[in-house]
Amino acid sequence: MKQMMYRLALLLMLLLLVFSLVACGGAEEEEEEAPFAYDTTFVETPYAGTTLVVYNWGEYMSDGSEGSADIVALFEEKYGIKVIYATYASNEDMYAKLKSGGVAYDVIFPSEYMVGKLREEGLLEEINTDSLANYKYIDDRYKGLFYDPEDRYSVPYTVGMLGILYNTTMVDPEDVAKQSWSLMWNEKYAGNILTFDNPRDAFGIAQLYQGLQLNSTEYADWDLAQEWLMKQRPLLQGYVMDEIFQTMEGGNAAIAAYYAGDCLSMMDENPDLAFYYPVEGTNIFIDAMCIPKGAKNVGAAHLFIDFLMDPDIAALNANYIAYASPNTAVLDNPYYDYVEGTFEYDILYGTPESYENDPSKTQYYHTMPNDVIAYYNRLFDEVKTGNENQGLFMAILPVVMVGCVGLIVFNAVQDARKKRKKIIRK
Repeated sequence: MKQMMYRLALLLMLLLLVFSLVACGGAEEEEEEAPFAYDTTFVETPYAGTTLVVYNWGEYMSDGSEGSADIVALFEEKYGIKVIYATYASNEDMYAKLKSGGVAYDVIFPSEYMVGKLREEGLLEEINTDSLANYKYIDDRYKGLFYDPEDRYSVPYTVGMLGILYNTTMVDPEDVAKQSWSLMWNEKYAGNILTFDNPRDAFGIAQLYQGLQLNSTEYADWDLAQEWLMKQRPLLQGYVMDEIFQTMEGGNAAIAAYYAGDCLSMMDENPDLAFYYPVEGTNIFIDAMCIPKGAKNVGAAHLFIDFLMDPDIAALNANYIAYASPNTAVLDNPYYDYVEGTFEYDILYGTPESYENDPSKTQYYHTMPNDVIAYYNRLFDEVKTGNENQGLFMAILPVVMVGCVGLIVFNAVQDARKKRKKIIRK
């Protein structure tokens, strides 16, 4: 009996020990997964009760979905400022909306070449960076660049590059072994290829593939790039921007050219997706925060830009949008996921071996002369409609119309003269 009681006591002690170890392990796990707690204690400013209108790319700010931080909600709570948030799909769409004057935006997020264009056209307010407490975290590598040499009109938001996203269950490994832009022209995948629905990026891919300069002002270079886009056209499933997320995540296309950060987001949703930077080179870009001319709430716009540079906010935002951050406080932030040693870090902050010691492999888009912009926009319209002669027709149409009007006027004058002669003879 005593031996049985002893065994029962020993078993009870073992069970208690196991339960205590499990409980300790659970406590540790809960501690590691502690939710983000940003101090949203109300801060008094002159802008409380006002409204801020923000115009950003789609899927380009942490919005609270899937457990992410809701950046806009945190800002509204902290400063008592209502945010109206709208999105656009391309720089060109944003520019057209801005030029139309239909809505007065307070903060926009153009890419570097568009910053340059807006600056040259006097469409941006100056930003007082001295008033931004967190501006000190912006990496010097992204200051004083060609599009805003004095850093008067923009603050870097993200850094990224173009690459190719593909579905490993649909694409033959041999076809990606070259790591080339040629995959975008592979006839084997006709009807399963997606490309950009904006002229600068669509042309950029063809230019990179053919070894052309992204910022050429020679019409002949754009003509050559158009030839390759015409060759690509029958192979495409479509021209896309934000629609790419649903299509690639759902396994409904095999290949797409897109921005690396967004590709990482799609890879997170679909493990069959993979990515590479083509050996021929790529476009590197900086998206920046700017205040448009005529903004109604410039003070709150400064506050919002500074808020986005806060080390914790910037880290959480960078986690969500999966782009490289120009904010030096992000990489060391405990909330940041894409740390050195992860494949995401290699994509966001690294470059292929073929790019090493060759600056030409990564080219920025520059602001182009208006005549070149008009020219490549017309060429892109021809590509999308599949009608290469459309542009020629549109170009000579005014001449034909002027000629017709001139002929009508000439005939009218001649008829008038004949009538006048008849009257005189009588």
